[in-house]
Amino acid sequence: MRMLHTSDWHLGRSFHRVSLLEAQAAFLDHLVAAVREHDVDVVLVAGDIYDRAVPPLAAVELFDTALHRLAGAGVPTVMISGNHDSARRLGVGAGLIERAGIHLRTDPAGAGTPVVLADAHGDVAFYGLPYLEPALVRDEFGVEKTGHEAVLTAAMDRVRADLARRAPGTRSVVLAHAFVAGGEPSDSERDITVGGVAAVPAGVFDGADYVALGHLHGSQAVTGRVRYSGSPLAYSFSEAGHRKTMWLVDLDADGSVRAERLDCPVPRPLARLSGRLDELLADPALTRHEDSWVEATLTDPVRPAEPMARLTERFPHTLSLLFAPERPDDEPLASYAQRLRDRDDQQIAEDFVAHVRGGAGPDDRERAALRHAFDDVRVDMARREVAG
Repeated sequence: MRMLHTSDWHLGRSFHRVSLLEAQAAFLDHLVAAVREHDVDVVLVAGDIYDRAVPPLAAVELFDTALHRLAGAGVPTVMISGNHDSARRLGVGAGLIERAGIHLRTDPAGAGTPVVLADAHGDVAFYGLPYLEPALVRDEFGVEKTGHEAVLTAAMDRVRADLARRAPGTRSVVLAHAFVAGGEPSDSERDITVGGVAAVPAGVFDGADYVALGHLHGSQAVTGRVRYSGSPLAYSFSEAGHRKTMWLVDLDADGSVRAERLDCPVPRPLARLSGRLDELLADPALTRHEDSWVEATLTDPVRPAEPMARLTERFPHTLSLLFAPERPDDEPLASYAQRLRDRDDQQIAEDFVAHVRGGAGPDDRERAALRHAFDDVRVDMARREVAG
C-alpha cells in the first residue's frame, strides 16, 4: 500500500506578519497533484491542520476546499487533530465526512478503532491517535501518572489489543501527534512539556508497521518505521536549513517499509544573516539572498542609524532585525534575548529566582512548584481551546 504522509499544515498561520494563505493553497495543490502522479492509495495527515483552535474563515475555506479535492480524487484520507487544533471543532461532521472517504480521528476514545483499508495483500489497519493532553485524557485511559508516555502507552495498548484480534498478517499504521525522543525540534512548535518531560521513547509505538508522526516541523526519521513528515512550509527562521517534504511510503506485504521524500513548493527561501550592517550591504556573496525572507542580526558595537530602512534597500524582504553587538571577551554584558536563547520557561523562572535571591536558586520543592504552575497554565489553555 502506498501512503503519502504529511502533517502540520497550520492553516491560517502567518510568517512574521506575512500571510501564508497563498503558499498554503499552493502546497495543497501540490499535495493533490502528488496523490495523482504517484498513484497514492491513502493520504495521512498527522495533526495541526489549523494553527489555532478558532481559525480564521479563510483557513476554514482552504481546508474545506482541500477535503473536497481529496474526496474527488477518490483516495481515502486519514487525519488526526494536533495540539494546535480544537479536536471538538475539527471533529464536527466527522461521521458524515467519512462517507466521502475522509476519516477524521479527533476523539481519544477511538484510539483502538481503526480505519481498515485493503490492498492486494490484505487488510491494513490505520489507527488515529489525536494529540493526547495528559491531564485531559488520563481518566479515559485509566492511567495514574500524568505524562505523555503514560497516556500514549495506554492508547497503544488499545491499538495492540485490537490488532491481536484481527486476522494474522494484518498490517498496521499509527498516526500520532507527539514529541518522540530522537526528534529534532525547531522554534515554531508549541511546547507540550508535562512535569518537565516533553519527549516519549519511540518504543511506545512497538508493534506498528509504520508510525506517521506530527508535531515537529523538520522532516526526519526517528527510526525506519517512525517518521515525522515535518511542516510543508517554514514557520520560523530556525527552519532555514530544513528541506520541506512529504514522505511517500510503500508498505509491503510483509509489513516492511520503503520511504522517499517528495519536495514541497517553497514560496520564498529563508536566510539568516549576521554581521555589521555595512558588511551585509556590501558583501557580494550575499547576492543570492536578495530575494529571500531575511533575518538579520547586526553585530555593530553601536547601533547604526535606520538599520531596517538601509537593509531593505538591498534585502527588500527583511522580516526580522536582531542586535548582538560585538563586545570584548572579558565583558559579561549580553542582551536579554541572548540570555534567554535556548532556555525554556522553567529555566527562565529558576534563573529569576536566583537573581532576586542574590544567586541562591530554587530547591527541589520550589522547582516542583514552578513546574506544576507551568503545567497548570498549559492545561488551562488546553481546556479553554477544547471548550472553544
